[in-house]
Amino acid sequence: MTIVEQPLGAPLAESCIPVLETERLVLRAPRIEDIAAIAALANNRTIAEMTANLPHPYRLSDARAFVETQAQVSDAATYALFVKSEAGQTFAGMCGFGRRPPETVHEIGYWIGEPFWGRGIATEAMRAVIDYVFSETDIDLLSGAARVVNPASRRVLEKCAFQWSGVGLCRVRALSASVPVDRFQLERRTWASLRAWGSTAMPVRSRAH
Repeated sequence: MTIVEQPLGAPLAESCIPVLETERLVLRAPRIEDIAAIAALANNRTIAEMTANLPHPYRLSDARAFVETQAQVSDAATYALFVKSEAGQTFAGMCGFGRRPPETVHEIGYWIGEPFWGRGIATEAMRAVIDYVFSETDIDLLSGAARVVNPASRRVLEKCAFQWSGVGLCRVRALSASVPVDRFQLERRTWASLRAWGSTAMPVRSRAH
């Protein structure tokens, strides 16, 4: 994960959120010009039913309201994800972290557009945001959740070193109901240990002499 210098004249919603770049992705604050792409991918019932806050149907007005309110959000960050290619960058989903009152622990979450499923984009984006949180903020604990009927989301959390911490209920806006979820947590010290461990080379097997 690389933190990219902010351009001069960046919009307010982006001014306190650095641009992050990974091997395949660019993560930055959502902008007005992203509204159509956001609405096109977010207007998916399957995605909405696996997230807490996405309505369905998801309209252009929902995307505009979402982008415009990001400048007013404190103690949180939401990143629009863009897949890099020779032709440019293509919007693929969202990833972010924040606190939902009355919760005191920061929660991380994401959604990925259906055309981009199965490519490891969620894991790559989550790891970039986690690295940013634990290296650039004073947050010591992140939580996450996955619906019990969504094993793919559970695998993403586990690949990002989150540990199962129990079960609970989560209100899903698109369903107007609460659903059972598995809850996970990741501590800064665990992340630091894994990052340090990952920087060492694997031992090479050789025949005994």
